[in-house]
Amino acid sequence: MAKRRLRVPALSALAGAAASLLLGTSVLIASPAQADTPSRLAGAPVEPAAPAGPVVAAEDWNPPANLVQPLDEVWRHVESTYPDLYGFRNYGWDQIMANGGSINYCVRWDSSAPVSATLRDEIHEALTRQFTKWMDVMAGHNEWPYDEVPVNIVGWAVRDRSTLQWSDDSVDIYVNDINEGAPQCAPECGRFFNQNGDYSRCPGGAARHYDMSLWLTSGFGGGAGGDWGQRLGSEYFVNSRHNADIHILLHEIGHSFGLDDFYDWTPSGVGGFLMKAGSAARITDFDAWMFRDFWRHLKPRYGL
Repeated sequence: MAKRRLRVPALSALAGAAASLLLGTSVLIASPAQADTPSRLAGAPVEPAAPAGPVVAAEDWNPPANLVQPLDEVWRHVESTYPDLYGFRNYGWDQIMANGGSINYCVRWDSSAPVSATLRDEIHEALTRQFTKWMDVMAGHNEWPYDEVPVNIVGWAVRDRSTLQWSDDSVDIYVNDINEGAPQCAPECGRFFNQNGDYSRCPGGAARHYDMSLWLTSGFGGGAGGDWGQRLGSEYFVNSRHNADIHILLHEIGHSFGLDDFYDWTPSGVGGFLMKAGSAARITDFDAWMFRDFWRHLKPRYGL
């Protein structure tokens, strides 16, 4: 998988939205205010040091001995490069906690290929399997409060209603609402645009809000991910939907929870791992412990 980054225009609708975590595998979707590096919070200053993090009890942290040093290196790197690490409030962790243990998605179908009800359901099943792989890392670990995290697809966005070949009302459908050159679900229903949790302008109310978008673009290579969701090629996703590991999607979901890229450095003593693009095709033990480490440092914000 090529390690390239593509700069595209930012959503005009994002101008008044909160700063977004924008991290990518092969493609970084960047706002004009964002530094041209793989790990930045768009619109946030990049010079000041991150504030001191929470005090974490030692007994809650027991990684394998060989991973202690590289995990420490990763967290020190995160603290020194994320401008608002502890103040940012739209990580995947925040979204799940706000929902009481679930996550809602919109599918942005940026393709003219038809979607049957069967394919719709298979896309939902594939997304759920991949998201659950990350959630399984947390089950029973360090006061993570959920044994399962249901993944709900509440909406589909398309250019043409006839692309979607079903007539049931299982999801909300948004037609020809174009932003960034692609269809989107209503901003009034998106957490990215309403981080105060007010969905009073969403036609379906809070129950039909979406936390992230699964943005599937015809002909798109690589992927991008952040608090807003994940973007990858529609053909890649459809052709991979029955795979045990859809590795680009797994990588991008990692970004949605704050995990960094490793384009220009590798922690001591570790080899291939999923978040080092192109070096692993599934969640490794090191990825799992980085994921747990992020939770370890953020969980005090939830009173845990």
